[in-house]
Amino acid sequence: MRLPLGVARAAVRLGSRPLGRPVPLTVQRALVEAQARIGRLPRGTSVEHTVVGGRPAELVTGPRHDGPPVLLLHGGAFVTGSPRTHRVLAAHVAHAAQAPVVALDYRRAPEHPYPAAVDDAEAAFEQLSAGGPVRVFGDSAGGALALLLALRRRDTGRPGPAAMALVSPVADLTLTDALAYRGADPMLRPSWVRQGRDAFVGRIDPRGISPLHRDLTGLPPVLLHVSEHERLRPEGERLAAALREAGVAVTCELLPDLWHDVHVHAHLVPEGAAAVQRLGRWLREQ
Repeated sequence: MRLPLGVARAAVRLGSRPLGRPVPLTVQRALVEAQARIGRLPRGTSVEHTVVGGRPAELVTGPRHDGPPVLLLHGGAFVTGSPRTHRVLAAHVAHAAQAPVVALDYRRAPEHPYPAAVDDAEAAFEQLSAGGPVRVFGDSAGGALALLLALRRRDTGRPGPAAMALVSPVADLTLTDALAYRGADPMLRPSWVRQGRDAFVGRIDPRGISPLHRDLTGLPPVLLHVSEHERLRPEGERLAAALREAGVAVTCELLPDLWHDVHVHAHLVPEGAAAVQRLGRWLREQ
C-alpha cells in the first residue's frame, strides 16, 4: 500500500502525537510496536530469529544476499523500537543492498542508559566482523549508536565498520538545534526528543558523548540522509560538514519535502522507498 505524500504526512503526525511525555513509556512502546504491524515485507524476504553478541536479533535477507552483512541499529529515541518495528525497513535495505541485514535488539533506556546500547552494538559488531567486513546502518537514535560504535573502535585501535549509512542521525545530544527548530516535523515532538535524550545519557554530560562534538577523523565512508522538514536537519548538516572537515568521505543527501526518518515508511511512501533504494545501492558500492 502506497499513500499520497500529504496523506502519509498526516498519518505520521497522528501516529506520533502520543510519543513523549506525559504518555507512559509502556504505552509509547506498545503503540510503536502496533503501528509496525501494518507493514508488509517485500516478496522473497526471509526473517530468522537469532542471537548476535549475546542479544536477540533478526537476520533479514532478500532473494540475493551475497554481500557482506549490514548491522542495523534501530531508531526510537533510545527508548522505543525493536527489530520488529524495523523489520520492513530491514527487508527493504536487504533487498536494495543485496546483503543480509542483522537487526539488533539492543538494550534500551531508561532501564539501560549509556553505554549499554553501545556495548551491545560493539558485541554484535565483533561477532559479525569475525567473518569479514561489516557495514553499519542506523536511523535516528540508531545513527548516534552507529557513530558511537565507530568512534569507540577507532579510539581503541580496533577495526571498525567498513562503511556507515546514517538516516536522520542524532548527532548532538545537547539538543541545541533540535529544540530550537521551528519547522514542521510531523514525526518528532520536542517532548519525545528530550525524554529519549535524558533517558539515554543519564547523569553523563551529553556534550561529552555527542558525536558532533567529538574528533571525527579516521571514520569510514559515510552516507548521510536528512530530510528537508525534520527537526534533526540542522545537526545532520552540521555533522556532514564536520565529517568533511575531518577528512571523512561523506555523501550527504537532502530529501526534499520529507520528514524525519521517512525510510521507516518505505512501504507507504514512494519517496521513502526510493531513498532506501539509493541507500542500498551505496552500501553495495562500498
